[in-house]
Amino acid sequence: MMNNKVQRSVLVVDDEADLRELLVITLGRMNLDAKTAVNVTDAKKMLATNTFSLCLTDMNLPDGSGLELVEHINHKYSNLPVAVITAYGSMETATRAMKAGAFDFIAKPVTLKQVKQLIENGLNISTKTEDTPTPEGLDLIGQSASMDALRQQIKKLARSQAPVYISGESGSGKEKVARLIHAQGARHDQPFVAINCGAIPSELMESEFFGHKKGSFTGAYEDRKGLFRQADGGTLFLDEVADLPLHMQVKLLRAIQEKTVRPVGDSQEYPINVRFLCATHKNLSDEVAAERFRQDLYYRLNVIEAHVPALRDRPEDIETLTQFFLQRLCQQWQISVPKLAGNVLSALQHYAFPGNVRELENILERALTLADSDEIHVEHLQLNANLALASAKPQGRDAQQSLGDYLENIEKEELLKTLEATQWNRTAAAKKLGMTFRSLRYRLKKLGLDTSDDGDDEAEEA
Repeated sequence: MMNNKVQRSVLVVDDEADLRELLVITLGRMNLDAKTAVNVTDAKKMLATNTFSLCLTDMNLPDGSGLELVEHINHKYSNLPVAVITAYGSMETATRAMKAGAFDFIAKPVTLKQVKQLIENGLNISTKTEDTPTPEGLDLIGQSASMDALRQQIKKLARSQAPVYISGESGSGKEKVARLIHAQGARHDQPFVAINCGAIPSELMESEFFGHKKGSFTGAYEDRKGLFRQADGGTLFLDEVADLPLHMQVKLLRAIQEKTVRPVGDSQEYPINVRFLCATHKNLSDEVAAERFRQDLYYRLNVIEAHVPALRDRPEDIETLTQFFLQRLCQQWQISVPKLAGNVLSALQHYAFPGNVRELENILERALTLADSDEIHVEHLQLNANLALASAKPQGRDAQQSLGDYLENIEKEELLKTLEATQWNRTAAAKKLGMTFRSLRYRLKKLGLDTSDDGDDEAEEA
């Protein structure tokens, strides 16, 4: 029976005969048709007269640069994945190529395994359909110009293997952007592993990242693969990467460059095929200038930057987000969606939201709890209380302390300070904090600070 499946074709652009032959042989063994060109001019002619599924180009060509070819392909054949082959140690050139649109690179001298992996990754991008549905719960909410631009950027980044630095304030949705880049990319059916670099104790970090051998240290009762190898074939998201101690930054840089990891207590290195995404609410450039973050790691991770806008910079999205969160919360609680009093949306749109989208969701969850009817009013939002909480400046969070506990302690401190200033007159304290007496009572009970009975409350409120 005749096989009517069309053989996919790959364009190889290299003026070195030995390397060109290696690539052609490798492609043939993978049942791929290989066409070759020795310079930029010939490559452009072949692109104009043939249909390719992938292009592999050397960076140094007789009549120009592979970078010129990458830009040409990105402009005229934007759906064609292209990878570059660079001289050993030429990270600056490789970074420029990926910024120009190359999905990945390999450095000379190349190995057969590297070449095969590069080809497979490129073909996965080539066969990825544009109509792959976004997983439920991952779609970006809002129709502002900045969010539309971010969606378009995510689509482009999904077709690349380049490291991406996702910048933005806390609570703005950086991890969701990372998950979208993964979900829309060629690795969507492979693992997505997220690491909060600020939540792992320094002494356990190497083991968590790279794994360990049984017996390599006290408590190592069995072999452990580590998060890097768990993400093999997929995407590794390094959240709050600026919190990495310097000794781990060195190890991370080596793992990214060599594409291998060595578990603690092991003499063997294990290859990893991982795409790296990272994020932090800090300004990485400032961290580099202050010598708290290595410059070489910064350039390796920040090949392409995706910025998530703060909520206060897109107030036109607040109404859509509010309705989305209310419907989701009410569905979870199995209650009907309340109405919003006429001035609620205006109050939200004029609020600064230091905690961004995450803060909006928390405000609405609290408002649902406080509302005693089917309508939410401005006082249920407790925006003034949130501002007081945001302006508090206690000591920094301990590395062992969760973010939730840290924020709870800030709130306790602010409430106690106000109660002491009013000699524990809760009616006066509520007024000072800009909230209702009932709202203050709710916060005190939730935080375990209220030991009075209901009769005392009624007397004081009266």
